[in-house]
Amino acid sequence: MSKRKKIIPKKSSNFLSYIAWSLVFIIVVLASFVSGYYVGHDSAKEDAIKKEHSKEKIKQSMIKKLEQESAKRQSQKDEQSVNDRLKEVLKKEPVKVEPSKESNDSNETSSLSIKEVVAQYENASHEVEEAVLPKAPERKIVKSSKRPKLAIIIDDVSVKSHISAVKGLHLPITMSFLPPSKARPSSHILAAQESFYMVHLPMEAQSFKAEEPLTLRVDDSNEKIIQRVEEIKKLFPKVKYINNHTGSKFTADEAAMDRLILALKSHDIIFVDSRTTGASKAQKISKKYALEYIGRDVFLDHKMDKPYILSQIKKAIEIAKKHGSAIAIGHPHANTIAAISESKKLFSDVDLVFVNKL
Repeated sequence: MSKRKKIIPKKSSNFLSYIAWSLVFIIVVLASFVSGYYVGHDSAKEDAIKKEHSKEKIKQSMIKKLEQESAKRQSQKDEQSVNDRLKEVLKKEPVKVEPSKESNDSNETSSLSIKEVVAQYENASHEVEEAVLPKAPERKIVKSSKRPKLAIIIDDVSVKSHISAVKGLHLPITMSFLPPSKARPSSHILAAQESFYMVHLPMEAQSFKAEEPLTLRVDDSNEKIIQRVEEIKKLFPKVKYINNHTGSKFTADEAAMDRLILALKSHDIIFVDSRTTGASKAQKISKKYALEYIGRDVFLDHKMDKPYILSQIKKAIEIAKKHGSAIAIGHPHANTIAAISESKKLFSDVDLVFVNKL
């Protein structure tokens, strides 16, 4: 009897097929997931890079905008009134009252407070006797192919803010320093840092309440005047030019000026007449000792308003063009410095020079 062939149930075969297809499905799903993960990761990475670039672009744009705004503000600041800026500069320099060996001299008639020092220089007419502005002496008309020269002297320089204001003009302006005193103890030290300067020597006025310490007087002896000149030379070793601070009484006294100019001559110092009085004897004494007379032609700030100062600058330029040279004197006031700054185009008609280049 033959053996029967073993038959596998159909049901079992179908079950295995289901398992196989299920595994295939799972593999496909996993493969899709893995593939999608990496594809999505790369896409996300690209998006992140794009966002980063976008942020950087925005950042750079903002920085550029801020820089432009900053430059604009700086430009506006630079365009701010020169007058206002200089007022701030001049306010920042305090007037220190410190002991000075010079203040013990018997000639000292007053000890100025800070308020008195400030008030003293609020009006440049303190240099001139009363309200009269003396005219410069007559001069010959010069016709020359050479360019006319103009020297501007700024008197009363004594603190850092004055120097900063003058040097901020970037013009050859001659600074004339007051000798050191309680109110301005370091003027000679500041002057030593400059290659060229003058000394603004206090001299007796007809009437002036806020007189400087060690002011020269008409009745000072020859020995006393010589001693004072030697003191000035020690304080200001490079000094070659001296002009008078006030001095309407001293410069009008022939004997006093004779003693002074002779003492200055012995130290090779030239006297520049500020002409605070029309009765000055400086020209007569200079001629006596065969010295060239140098005197002020124009006071820039006898009146403190800027339009007046601007008109005086124009006047000084015209005098220089007519006579070949001119000397203008001003003070370290905000309006004076501002007017000089605003006149830079006018100076193209002359050579602006230091006093020693006239």
